[in-house]
Amino acid sequence: MDQERIIEQFHQGCCIDAYRLFGAHFAYEGCEGVRFTVYAPHAKSVSVIGSFNDWGNEGAYYMERTGFTGIWSCFIGGVQEWDSYKYRIEDRNGNYLDKADPYAFYSETRPMTASKVYDINQLEWHDHKWLEKRTKGFDKPISIYEVYAGGWKRNGEYPYTYDMMRENLIPYVKEHGFTHIEMMPLNEYPFDGSWGYQANGYFSLTSRYGNPTEFAAFVDACHKEGIGVIMDMVPVHFVKDAHGLRLFDGEPLYEYQKQSDAESEWGTLNFNLWSEEVRSFLMSAASYWISIYHIDGIRIDAVSNLIYWGGNRDRGTNEGSLDFIKRFNYYLNKEYPSVMLIAEDSSDYPKVTAPTEDGGLGFDYKWDLGWMNDTLKYYATDPIYRIWDHNKLTFSMAYFYSERFIMPLSHDENVHGKKTIVDRMWGNYDQKFSQVRNLYAYMFAHPGKKLNFMGNELASFREFDEEKELDWFLLEYPRHDSFLRYMTDLNKIYLAHPCLYEKDYDYSSFKWIDADNKEQSIFSFYREDEKEYLLCVMNLTSASYEDFVLGVPQKGTYTEILNSEKDIYDGCNMCNYEPVKSVACKQADAKFANEIHIRIAPFAAIWFTVKKKKGHNA
Repeated sequence: MDQERIIEQFHQGCCIDAYRLFGAHFAYEGCEGVRFTVYAPHAKSVSVIGSFNDWGNEGAYYMERTGFTGIWSCFIGGVQEWDSYKYRIEDRNGNYLDKADPYAFYSETRPMTASKVYDINQLEWHDHKWLEKRTKGFDKPISIYEVYAGGWKRNGEYPYTYDMMRENLIPYVKEHGFTHIEMMPLNEYPFDGSWGYQANGYFSLTSRYGNPTEFAAFVDACHKEGIGVIMDMVPVHFVKDAHGLRLFDGEPLYEYQKQSDAESEWGTLNFNLWSEEVRSFLMSAASYWISIYHIDGIRIDAVSNLIYWGGNRDRGTNEGSLDFIKRFNYYLNKEYPSVMLIAEDSSDYPKVTAPTEDGGLGFDYKWDLGWMNDTLKYYATDPIYRIWDHNKLTFSMAYFYSERFIMPLSHDENVHGKKTIVDRMWGNYDQKFSQVRNLYAYMFAHPGKKLNFMGNELASFREFDEEKELDWFLLEYPRHDSFLRYMTDLNKIYLAHPCLYEKDYDYSSFKWIDADNKEQSIFSFYREDEKEYLLCVMNLTSASYEDFVLGVPQKGTYTEILNSEKDIYDGCNMCNYEPVKSVACKQADAKFANEIHIRIAPFAAIWFTVKKKKGHNA
């Protein structure tokens, strides 16, 4: 370890491996033991207390200050793995604070708050082939299954462990065609109801579900099965709990000095992202999960709060925070060029996914929350009035190529009284299911990578509750079981047709067939690559058509490969059972030279494919 280099970069705000110095590290300094290192520049003295000295009652282990760096360190012989510890900090006024280690690699299970010694160098990996082939996935199929570890399945009153998830979650994800698992935060946090988004231990894997060895085995097993792992991270704010980062050395260190800037809308404290040492802390935390746990992507929460003060455009941009996120993405992209960096951003701030060298924020992907909001509002509207909201389903393509978007139907759309995805559809029980099938056909045909929260694939009507597992009993009902089959087929058809993903961010891969049919509320478009056209037709009313005329990009025979109203999906089975041969358009001013005549059921979404003729370009 290059200690001098780490210290210099740490204070310059450009260090991404500060965890190799700070925290508790096994060492040999005349005897076996652990070296503890912490940053506490305002402290008068710092000591280590723990299970190995009866929490200071058998004598404190005082740390030595390294010059004027604000860094304290000491070596303690005989400390064992899993021993618990804290730092006892004496502030300038002589008050004593017992604090968990900000760089701890593991912690006691809540409600206990001490850090635990763990050797991060002992983890075993067998995924070198996966890491060698890994890419950011711009031209690959990405269908993400978003998971709250404590609420997917439970073993009685307890959530599944990392080992149980390895044995059950991975086969489930693979069987149903998802390519990635996105874990809601697995850093240590005190309050279950925050789902991990109000964190305390940014380097500490939560002990709720097991230990670091078991989690590493889970990630390793994911990679063995060809499944990527994405981790949520929150560099905006942290909890106020007394054992944590708040007033860490008796004064604001991780939070802003000014109270009005420090207080967040979530009842937490905002990180002072103008501080170079805080920048290094957070960049190193992201790097830690990628380097130590082989995570394939980092999704940054609440990016609008990084862009604007308090997430409020009226307060203006937070220039120090913007500098931080650009630096964060620049260094992580440089060090880990195959790892995805994803922004959850509700603002329209420009160039979020543009390279930092070009003045962008440097993310690889951005959640398309505008698409999500417009789409769900449209599907909640009575079809009688959809003529007035027609643009809600066409508007996304007016701005889509301005960023690299992921299409999300996430946990945020299944909580806080918003209702679940299926329950937000307009109409009665039957109509809700017809339309939610239509919605997902639209989502998977639309350009952009896909993300769905666990339970979406079950068409669950109960909102997410962190204290309960998913309603797996729903699969005893044919309609829900059929919906899971539908979602599985969507994923697998998506994987089988490169035109749906290879050129997601190339405008040449998408064309409207008819974007303006307001009177019938029927939308049609196609995706294409060098080998095929894939047409998507969506009927958003209860009307049906036995002979609907659809313009097509080339002469040929079109085969229906997906119909949301097929009987195996619990639909009415009004399908196009035989391939449909195109005919010449009769209208002189037709957009296309050829057309097909098809059947469309009420609320049906249909996909047709045709192989491209050699040299054909619509």
